[in-house]
Amino acid sequence: MHVDTAAYHARLPEIQRRLCESLALAIDAQLPGAENKVWHGHPVWFLAGNPIVGYSLQKPGIRLMFWSGADFDEPALNVLGAKFKDASVFFKAWSEVDPETLRRWLDKAARIQWDYKNLVRRKGRLERLPTPEIR
Repeated sequence: MHVDTAAYHARLPEIQRRLCESLALAIDAQLPGAENKVWHGHPVWFLAGNPIVGYSLQKPGIRLMFWSGADFDEPALNVLGAKFKDASVFFKAWSEVDPETLRRWLDKAARIQWDYKNLVRRKGRLERLPTPEIR
């Protein structure tokens, strides 16, 4: 885990801190090649420079966001906007997280990606990345 992610966790109240630490461990275990850093103030994991999953503290709880989650076909993930392909879910405590569902979402996050890394270069136009053969 990146030192900035650990510092982010340290600033959280205990229940949210434990939730975020558990999420970080699960993400690191499922996506061992992903780069973790604090990006725009929140922990985010990247594959080949492309953001795929992250979380942040918000009023309803910890928002777990998948940048390409709108294409996961997962009813529990809330798709808010039409322009981007993100989807998210809120948790208040680790006890609300189903580990098998989280593993499935993280697997999809590695396989289903839109190219956010080049969004600015493409003037706001998203393109679907090819499904990787090996993670």
